[in-house]
Amino acid sequence: MSQNENVNYREIITKAVCGKGRKFSEATHTISPSHKPSSILGCWIINHKYTAEKQGDTVVVQGSYDINVWYSYNQNTKTDVATQTVTYTDEIGLTMRDDNVLSNQMDVIARAVQQPNTLEATIAEEGSDVNVQVEREFVVECIGETKVAVAVNPNGIIDDYPIEDYSDQVSDEEYERLDPNFLHGEFEK
Repeated sequence: MSQNENVNYREIITKAVCGKGRKFSEATHTISPSHKPSSILGCWIINHKYTAEKQGDTVVVQGSYDINVWYSYNQNTKTDVATQTVTYTDEIGLTMRDDNVLSNQMDVIARAVQQPNTLEATIAEEGSDVNVQVEREFVVECIGETKVAVAVNPNGIIDDYPIEDYSDQVSDEEYERLDPNFLHGEFEK
């Protein structure tokens, strides 16, 4: 179509990604074991839970996880595990935003692309606590209603689009080559 032709457009309302953001975070948490630690034997993070909601031009992710520190005490003669639940709040700015959304109601999808992970666990200077350095990373998407314009062909078809007659019929030759035992036993498990 040349630019001089009168082009007819339709406006379509659809749900689309109207905002995206990503944030990498590091945090240090202080764990207080019941005994004065001699050495750190291991540290792991479990039970990560989070929710996300849009607030203005950011998405706020609030979550929690359990930090487990395996340590020795009593001059490395005994061991114990200290467990502590910690909470966090990450504000993730939306680097991609569509200002043409039709309403403020949006669905927020947050994914932890890097689950909380221990970088380092060390005994604090005073010797009774353990400092745990943790990293995490989130990607967020906001999905909202927006309007898109689509050019409409007045003829209803595209002239240069190859239209072929596709058939779902199986020929006798193809039918004979089918293996009747191909899926046998798969559904009996």
